[in-house]
Amino acid sequence: MSDLKQSPPVVVIGDLVGSRVVADRAGLHHVLAGALSAVNDRWGTDLRITVGDEFQGTVPSLGAATSITLALRLALLPDHDLRCGIGRGATAVLDATSGIEDGPGWWAARAAIEAVEALADRPATRGARTAYRSTDVTEPVGALDAALLARDELVGRLSSRSSSVLRGLLSGRTQREVAADEQVSESAVSQRVRRDGIGVVVTMSEWLESLE
Repeated sequence: MSDLKQSPPVVVIGDLVGSRVVADRAGLHHVLAGALSAVNDRWGTDLRITVGDEFQGTVPSLGAATSITLALRLALLPDHDLRCGIGRGATAVLDATSGIEDGPGWWAARAAIEAVEALADRPATRGARTAYRSTDVTEPVGALDAALLARDELVGRLSSRSSSVLRGLLSGRTQREVAADEQVSESAVSQRVRRDGIGVVVTMSEWLESLE
């Protein structure tokens, strides 16, 4: 194994929820590949499908990881859903030709996605889709996990129209522009933003994205 590297220190592992029972797996794969391509273009990342319905990659910061995982989920909802594990820690290149990596950062991300699965098995937290683990024992992981759990719950309750409004606002569009896109009144969008907690998710995303 090569020497561990410190940059980038944050990685993401994700997989599709319930993909094994999807009849059109090729179509689902195409949708996921398109979502990953859009995210990579926006954040300059290298997220890629590894095998089956799983993807992974490195990201520039913890804040970027929180925004990327949300963007990916919103790109698939309402027809499909995904869960993600975010990990912080050193990584090592095992094979420079293939780009295969290993190391504590990846193990942390794997532990995070396993934590998501465990949470989703409980009735009270079945909406969990994202979790974070770090090799730094001094990091307040619980605080971020709490925010991610709350965000997942809010997003999971959104209708198709509300999810579309959230996608528009997170892309930087104004409520007026989103209303034009959705062919509804600006007042209707404003009411939906307040009623469905969309404004909370947008504000939360802005705060979380500042994390290093």
